[in-house]
Amino acid sequence: MKSKYLNTRPIVPTRRDVLRIGGGIALSAPFVGRAWASTTEINMLAWYGHGEPDMVGAFEETNNVKFVPKYYAGGDNMLALIAQSPPGTYDIILSDAEFVQQLNAAGYIEALNSDDYPFDDMLHEDFTKFPGHWDGDTLFSMILRGGHLGVSYNTTAISAEEATSYDAFWKHEVEGKVGHFDWHLPNLGMMSLKNGNGANLWNVDDAAWQAVQDTTMSLRPQIGGYFDYGGTFNGLKNGEMLAMCGIGDWITGVLERDGAPVASAIPQEGGIQFTESYCIGKGSGKADIVTKFIQYMLSPEGQVKSAQMLAYPGFCVTKGGRAALQEQDPAEAERSHQVEGMANEPIALINEGRIHYRNIPQQQTLEDWNDFWSEYKNA
Repeated sequence: MKSKYLNTRPIVPTRRDVLRIGGGIALSAPFVGRAWASTTEINMLAWYGHGEPDMVGAFEETNNVKFVPKYYAGGDNMLALIAQSPPGTYDIILSDAEFVQQLNAAGYIEALNSDDYPFDDMLHEDFTKFPGHWDGDTLFSMILRGGHLGVSYNTTAISAEEATSYDAFWKHEVEGKVGHFDWHLPNLGMMSLKNGNGANLWNVDDAAWQAVQDTTMSLRPQIGGYFDYGGTFNGLKNGEMLAMCGIGDWITGVLERDGAPVASAIPQEGGIQFTESYCIGKGSGKADIVTKFIQYMLSPEGQVKSAQMLAYPGFCVTKGGRAALQEQDPAEAERSHQVEGMANEPIALINEGRIHYRNIPQQQTLEDWNDFWSEYKNA
């Protein structure tokens, strides 16, 4: 069913231009130092921060490698970048879990050996065979970290009690001061939860999809802007925006650590989990060292680095990682509720059914949702 709001439909390329590169030229060069000559470059496609020194520096030094990151925001953009690149361009791809099936179907990633990874150390049974990461018994992506999305707000404008519902975004006092992280999937997912779709938030029929659009459009008078990562961060930091839809602690946690009056809450209607995972790019000749890096990031040391990541924090997914975080950085473990028995502890929220893994639309296409999102922004 087409949106009643839809007037135009942008043309979005959906197929990959296959580029074939043949041959090669060997160039001689003077010897300039053994360490330099033997350094291996690892081309990474990821969300911002994953290729920065706080995440990869120790591994680079120990293994004489150098990460060359290419950053994106949103799974749609990730797919477009890969589609426009020759096979073998990216050695390691950090993917949102819900896009792994599309990466696999398009032939963009390699199969992984499940024996290489610590599945017996996962914090939750869902993480051992995470939806979309497997094709039958073959693993194609390895879970790395996660985070929860809900109501993100300035604590001087919205109370903790008000933040227990998505209704907070409609509060009169924040009119014109509500922002959107500019990606349709988390924002429309939240609107679906507000409408009471619960576990079916991604699987809505025509009538329910229209209702999601109606609810979203009713928020339009509250909206002060649509932001990328930097804009979202700065909008909350400087108070230009007093609430932000489509995000969670992955943004407010960085600001909160610096003392800003912001927080994120999982409302009564439910929250969304983003889940990030690593894939090995199709055609990469560096699978062995990439596998070693993924193993490192799943070690207790790597999981602590992930939880503390300067760009944006995340939840540990292994028992060893969480234990190491509690020992090495108890303040961050408590701030992010990664302590058993705490209120809103991430695994408890999953078990209570309050957290739903982010997915793609089941009865519409990603293009349908993106088309409406573009129309909403221009309304």
